[in-house]
Order: sequence, then structure tokens, then C-alpha cells
Amino acid sequence: MASTEMDVDPPLADSTSPPPKPNAGSDVRTSTGAVAVRSIEGWIILVTNVHEEASEEDLQEVFGDFGEIKNLHMNLDRRTGYVKGYVLVEYSTQSSARAAIAGANGTKLLDQTIGVDFAFVRPPPNKKENGGAGGRGGRTTGGGTRKERERSRSPGDGLKDE
Repeated sequence: MASTEMDVDPPLADSTSPPPKPNAGSDVRTSTGAVAVRSIEGWIILVTNVHEEASEEDLQEVFGDFGEIKNLHMNLDRRTGYVKGYVLVEYSTQSSARAAIAGANGTKLLDQTIGVDFAFVRPPPNKKENGGAGGRGGRTTGGGTRKERERSRSPGDGLKDE
């Protein structure tokens, strides 16, 4: 198996201080308060409300000022060839991604105000005391409060071949 190198962000605190406790406020937060997480490759930010005629050069010009762009992904509409309205920009360091969010969020790009935030966030912790299904929409059993829905019959049910 080939070894793969990963970029690792340097620790934010000095080595003499104790490590931060989970959810102690040291996590990077999005504008909605969710905890931002790193993807496998790097820190990815989501740029929304991008003008349909924006080019890759326009985005490189705006977001290249905040750090080295590792990857820039523009989804295009198959029929028209225009940008769908959002772009993913990947930075290798957290500080570059945070600088891009702080510097570009709410700015104008081709006469449209863009929104910039982290693309990946950690889901909120499960509030249930019993452990539940991890907040993934699983069914509850026993004394759960979710009402089971009735299933429709299969087309062949009830017909007997004799």
C-alpha cells in the first residue's frame, strides 16, 4: 500500500498549555455556529450566490489573495454552460480558509453579493439521553415517540395462484 502524505495544521496553542477540552470553544465555527471540520485533502469553503457568468480567473483573483488555492471547483449547468451559483474553494491551511471567509463574505463579485462559509461541518451532538440512532433519522423502537407509518401493499399481495 502506498503511503500518502497529509498536510497537518500546526497547533494553535503553545505546547506548555494543556490540550483544549472538546467543545471548549476552541473549535472553528461557521456563521451559523456549527463546528467546521477539515476534509481529507484540506479546508474547503463554499461560495454561494456566484454570478452565472463568473470565470475561474475571477474567482482565482478574489480568493488567491487569502492563500494558496489547492483546488477550485465550479459546477456548470449542462444545458447552458453557466455556473450553477456556487463554487468550492480548497485551501491547505485553516488560517487561509478563515481569512477567505472573513475577507470575502458579503463582498461583490460581478455585481452579486457572495456568501462564503465552511463547506463541511460536524453534526450537532445527539440530545437524547438513551443514545438513540445518532441523529441520523433511524427508527425508534419500544417507547419511541415516532409513529410508524403503514406500508402500501405490493402489487402481487393478496392474489393467490392456485
